Amino acid sequence: MDGNKTGKYIPPHKRAQLANASPSDPPVASKFEKFLQNRNEYASIKAESNWGRRDRRNGFLDGEDLKQAEQLFQQEKHEGIDFESYEDMPVEISESSYSMSNFSDCQVHPTLLANVRKMGYENPTPVQKYAIPCLFARRDLMVCAQTGSGKTASYLFPMVAKMLNDGPPEQSMGRGSYPLGLILAPTRELSIQIHEEALKFCYKTGIKVAVVYGGADPRSQSRELERGVDIIVATPGRLIDFINRGKVTLSIVKYVVLDEADRMLDMGFEPQIRTILESTTNPSRETTMCSATFPQPAQDLASQFMKEYIFLSIGKVGSTTENIIQTLYNVEEHDKKVFLHDKLQSLQGLVLIFVEMKRTADYLEDYLIERGYRCGSIHGDKDQPQREKVLRDFKSGKVPILVATDVAARGLDIPNVTNVINFDTPNAIEDYVHRIGRTGRVGKEGLAISFINDKSKPIVKDLYSLLLETKQNIPDWFDEMYQKTVITNRRFDYGRNRPYRHNWNR
Repeated sequence: MDGNKTGKYIPPHKRAQLANASPSDPPVASKFEKFLQNRNEYASIKAESNWGRRDRRNGFLDGEDLKQAEQLFQQEKHEGIDFESYEDMPVEISESSYSMSNFSDCQVHPTLLANVRKMGYENPTPVQKYAIPCLFARRDLMVCAQTGSGKTASYLFPMVAKMLNDGPPEQSMGRGSYPLGLILAPTRELSIQIHEEALKFCYKTGIKVAVVYGGADPRSQSRELERGVDIIVATPGRLIDFINRGKVTLSIVKYVVLDEADRMLDMGFEPQIRTILESTTNPSRETTMCSATFPQPAQDLASQFMKEYIFLSIGKVGSTTENIIQTLYNVEEHDKKVFLHDKLQSLQGLVLIFVEMKRTADYLEDYLIERGYRCGSIHGDKDQPQREKVLRDFKSGKVPILVATDVAARGLDIPNVTNVINFDTPNAIEDYVHRIGRTGRVGKEGLAISFINDKSKPIVKDLYSLLLETKQNIPDWFDEMYQKTVITNRRFDYGRNRPYRHNWNR
């Protein structure tokens, strides 16, 4: 059997791999062997709350979820959070409310408090300080906070705490999932990230978390849902599909979160979001909407599906933090590749490069690899396994340069991104804010570099105001570009709006 001395059957696709392996290489386990190993390793670990027996579960914890959560705990970097940088952030809240100074002040299940300590959280960030007491008071909440401010923990912590305090509902009779918590996100990557955070908060509690999103195998996601889920993280399209197929029922959902709500509306998800929210018929539903901006469509959605909600704003809505150094360079289109190559040689840490088009991402990735850089790319045409692998390699530092379209601009928390480069500037200041918000997260410093030329005119006016607001250095050439843009706009407005006068001499 090709040198097989174990007597075990070896699939054909594994035989060549084993034949070429050196004696010192560890044996490669199959997926089934890994499942059995995890099952044996975690078989005796019971849930530390009665959620472990919901939906005909036997009280023992899922080995795969436990192992993934433990790996995520090991990756925690929260010891580097600079909480002092948050102290001067302006806070606006529509109602007087209590604030918290420490997670241990909250009366929550001891397992949840232990998980918070494992994650390295001690002092809450401003958004957590005010949002968590509002949610514990069971109020609907609209949160507008600068990107990287800790919004995810601000809604996950009270959701899990309230579920543990209330206990599971009565056993559901039908097959499929009857979740109590629902979190909607616009992209696959953000959904995966939220799911990973939720796994850490729910570690050993017995609360089952699942994630569903497009681009992945629906059969494996369907099997996961059939085993019962308490909190579901989803993109709108894939969730609608599972609702229509009877795999998910939202009738008892009590906690709803719309993360990056404005982005979901921009991407055309409004009909799906309305369908989903109309399916959550629980009269005691509590709704939270989060984003870094709050445009009119998001306000309209909030007014229709939220009841007497509290509005919480941390920092200036639609702005960014002063700890991100924003540097502008006047670079013509045909010079950008060479300029980028030179600039990368002086940068340390992880570098995230944003481009406008998918083909530009592929082209720039090839260009940098040819010049010796370890580089990957991510955009909407990449299949899900490719996107997940390149993100893992980037987060680990194996590939320290990532070229991306705006698919990576919203909500992604990639530790240690020290540099963001706008190879192509976006047309809207909101997109600029979200892009540069991939660095300078949780109080750390970051560098945002933008290549500016005549194609950047749509953003010049708003970018100039943002630079002034965040006390950034404004180059003389950009000041001149701004002045010309303002004068041109005034001439256009005057010509368009002045009253009609008949020319009798024509």
